[in-house]
Amino acid sequence: MTIVRHDTKARMSRAVIHNGIAYLCGQVAGPEARQGDITEQTESMLARVDALLAEIGSDREHLLSATVYLKDGSDFAAMNAVWDAWVPTGHAPARTCVCAPMPADELKVEITVTAAVVAGRNYPY
Repeated sequence: MTIVRHDTKARMSRAVIHNGIAYLCGQVAGPEARQGDITEQTESMLARVDALLAEIGSDREHLLSATVYLKDGSDFAAMNAVWDAWVPTGHAPARTCVCAPMPADELKVEITVTAAVVAGRNYPY
């Protein structure tokens, strides 16, 4: 059994890969977008997901599941507008969206995803 931890620090790894499945840590908006509205924060957060998926040899067409955490349920429609444009047609993952407190006051949204790793891209799974 092989478990690969990507960019591991004392508290967590940015991704953990086992049997060709990648489990990403929670992603939030980057520093440049943290004062923005839900649209800007969602776009930034999903761009960070794209970047991390690319680092580990996957992409949004290989998403398996996603859990979205919203600070305020009234942002659901605006977040979904960004999400719907981001998810490739025919490749929507299983998804849950819940309201939850955020780790910092300025954050409005966070996401965790699992994705299949494409053999031969960045890791030999």
